[in-house]
Amino acid sequence: MDVPLADSLRGRDLLSLADLTTDEFHALLDTSLTLKQGWREGVRPRLLEHTTIAMIFEKQSLRTRSTFDIAMYQLGGHSVLLSQNYIGWGVRETIRDVAHNLERWVDGIMARTYGHATLTELAEHADVPVINGLSDLLHPCQLLADYLTLKETFGRLDGLTVAFVGDGNNVCNSHVNAAMHAGARLRIACPEGFDPDAEVLAAARARGAEVEVLRDPREAAQGADVLYTDVWISMGHEEEAERRRRTFAGYTVTPEWFADLSPQGIFMHDLPAHYGEECSEDAVYHERSVVFDQAENRLHAQKGVLVQLLAPQLLAPQLLASRGTT
Repeated sequence: MDVPLADSLRGRDLLSLADLTTDEFHALLDTSLTLKQGWREGVRPRLLEHTTIAMIFEKQSLRTRSTFDIAMYQLGGHSVLLSQNYIGWGVRETIRDVAHNLERWVDGIMARTYGHATLTELAEHADVPVINGLSDLLHPCQLLADYLTLKETFGRLDGLTVAFVGDGNNVCNSHVNAAMHAGARLRIACPEGFDPDAEVLAAARARGAEVEVLRDPREAAQGADVLYTDVWISMGHEEEAERRRRTFAGYTVTPEWFADLSPQGIFMHDLPAHYGEECSEDAVYHERSVVFDQAENRLHAQKGVLVQLLAPQLLAPQLLASRGTT
């Protein structure tokens, strides 16, 4: 299997898609797609044999935990599950001390946290790659899976129109960064006061991102190739639930909205879905929905990230066969 490896990614952290070059972004997608196609064809090289990652969770997780764990197993590696109850960083010991312990034992760290500063501090002190499994600011691994799905669906990324409807949250912020690399036109529809992060938006626009912020969600959806939504009430915002439900009235995506899209337009959601809030259940299960394709591609996108960041240099294409397949 000829796995495309970008030497510049080896040993790097992945905290934000904005930290990547456009070539590196596409290298991650190409690696993910190659590994997915190989898996389906029965070509399953153990690219990460004898490699271990620590997985740290401050938040609940279905897709992130399952897909990183399964990805490591299928690539021949191993994952160690940790939670704040186990390590107690910031209480039992400092993040710096946790980093210096883990770097002696594992080849990489994936963390799903509340504050983004926790990840940046972890990456500052750990001498192994740190992967952002989600923070309150960004969700880069989700968007890699999403754009892998778009590449499979449309055969291209450049020139697509993506409409994101809802809260300008971590997923929305990573949409801004992904669209910048993909050459997609991004329309964000959100109520006043719920815009994406101003610094993320300004930095992406400075690098050529075509991003428009609107208030009318149906206007954003008009003619779009992709209609994407996410929860209005993320973990950590539960105390704002009622206020947010009132503010986002009129932003609930239903199948009726799909008539606004381009003829090939699709519906996306990163899950979990709060039916009756950001979308209806029949939107997720509609024939134009690729929601569960996205979920499947979390596994393959995680593989691409892990291989690019962790695979030893001997994994040049001509040497892959010597590592064996299962």
